[in-house]
Amino acid sequence: MPTTLRARPPTAPTTPRRPRPPHWVLALALTGAASVVTILLLIGGYLVGGISGGTVDWITLLTSAEWSPAHGSFGALSMIFGTAAVGVLALALAVPVGWAAAIALTEYLPPRLARPLRTCVELLAAVPSIVYGLLGIMVIRPLISSVAHVPGGDSLLAAGIVLAIMIVPTVVAVSVDALSAVPDRYRESGYSLGLTRREVIRSAVLPLARTGMRAAVLLGLARALGEAIAVYLVVGRADGRLPDGIGGLLDALVRPGQTLTTKLAGPEPVLAGTSGPHFAALCGLGVLVLSLVAAATVWSTRVGGRRHEAGKPPTVRSASSLRVQQDRATAVLRLAALALPAVLLFAMLIILLAKGSTAFDPAFWFTPASGSAEGGVRDQILGTVLLMVTTGLIALPLGFGAGVLIGVRASARTARLLQTVTVVVGGTPTILLGLTGFVLLSGALGWGRSWLAGTLVLVPVVVPVVALSTSARVRGMPQELTESAMALGLSRSQYIRSVVIPYSWPATITGLLLGLARAAGETAPLLFTATVFFGAPALPGGVVDSPIQALPTHIFTLSQDSGDPQSMTQAWSSALALVMITAVLLSAAVALRNRREGERWTA
Repeated sequence: MPTTLRARPPTAPTTPRRPRPPHWVLALALTGAASVVTILLLIGGYLVGGISGGTVDWITLLTSAEWSPAHGSFGALSMIFGTAAVGVLALALAVPVGWAAAIALTEYLPPRLARPLRTCVELLAAVPSIVYGLLGIMVIRPLISSVAHVPGGDSLLAAGIVLAIMIVPTVVAVSVDALSAVPDRYRESGYSLGLTRREVIRSAVLPLARTGMRAAVLLGLARALGEAIAVYLVVGRADGRLPDGIGGLLDALVRPGQTLTTKLAGPEPVLAGTSGPHFAALCGLGVLVLSLVAAATVWSTRVGGRRHEAGKPPTVRSASSLRVQQDRATAVLRLAALALPAVLLFAMLIILLAKGSTAFDPAFWFTPASGSAEGGVRDQILGTVLLMVTTGLIALPLGFGAGVLIGVRASARTARLLQTVTVVVGGTPTILLGLTGFVLLSGALGWGRSWLAGTLVLVPVVVPVVALSTSARVRGMPQELTESAMALGLSRSQYIRSVVIPYSWPATITGLLLGLARAAGETAPLLFTATVFFGAPALPGGVVDSPIQALPTHIFTLSQDSGDPQSMTQAWSSALALVMITAVLLSAAVALRNRREGERWTA
């Protein structure tokens, strides 16, 4: 019996459904950018409200050096000079050393040496600012006092050196991320052309890493202009000091002075009330700080962009022997710059171990404080860990979303505007964040002193660091990754989820740990919103009227009584405990980053 074959009727080909775009990516980016803008608007609203509550003579504020609330004189020229002198001095010392150390870490050392040294530098970045202030009191002030014959050693120079030491680890950490993102094939191409290592770095590596390295300088600038407590302890806080011409500039640097942030961190914002000409003048100082940060950011961005466009590889080469000698000399200088942070970390640990040996007693960690300078720091440790964990959980998605929007989704003009706003928020003196939180959260919402209010005023400290680190890494991403993703037909949201997030995650973790390290040492905002010196429970039982105790404010209060040996011993021991806690958090973040740093996957 013959068999017949039946043909299957033709059917229309089925087209696979395209996966729905992940809308959470766009929502996260917009939420992050909106949080940065909202923070700036709240601070601006607080300042404008304070200015409108009194009268501000802007001409006198900008041109007069006399500040006397008793006589109604409010001139900020000496504070503007002090702020500019301290900021320029800090950047002039920190940026060359930080860039050279970052290049040495990525281009000269083998990975087995570079990774532990990088961790040491990041550990230095994790040292809270209040600890730098203590070191300034112990080391830098006596040094300047003996060299410049200044009683006490309080001076603008001391403040500039302290800030430079604080900025170097930030510049190194962010610059290393930018340099590590440059693909090795660019270096190999340079070597194949016969270039020396110095020429390869200058012609092939630095042009691609310039965006991230410039972001490192912006973060350092924001840290320099926004730092208050460490400068407060060493600057001298002397009003009305101006140099007598160009010849008296050096003499003015080794004398006590005043900056805008130290004036705002002093007792006057509390004594001035919430209205009147005195409070309005103080709010005018806050506007000047934000304006200085914005102007410096715009200028550095424009100058960096022009240099990037005009930069060309050298067309004329020197003699071969001279090129080799230049290469060796450059390597020696860069490795020497890398040795400076390592020596600084070693010296700092020696001082902390010598002065804070009480921290090695387990009873110091597990017993509460007793009296003004006795007992342990159990309650302060619990309060600090609570603040850091909650701040990190809120700041990480907001900062990452803002960084993705700046680096990928926004147009060039919008990205520049958002970057400027982000740096301005990062450079806002934390005392302004504390005063704004005090008015809005503690006053308007009726929270009183609350741990949640302290968390919310610390979030603006961390978000800009995460956002700028992420955006710099994204903008330094090789173009072929983007082209490959677009060739596969990925939508913009899928491209961000599958390519951008894995590539930028190490820089995001670096930004988070740098931001949390800065937040861990912040004292000024917590004094107004969250902490008390004693009397608070170990852990809060609610939100409203639920203060906590924290190590930064504990150290700051103890350091005010520098003449009492017991108080200083307790302050140093508390500082060592704070550094150890920060180091543990840093180690966990570094382990996570190292696990993900080599991964380049697409989903």
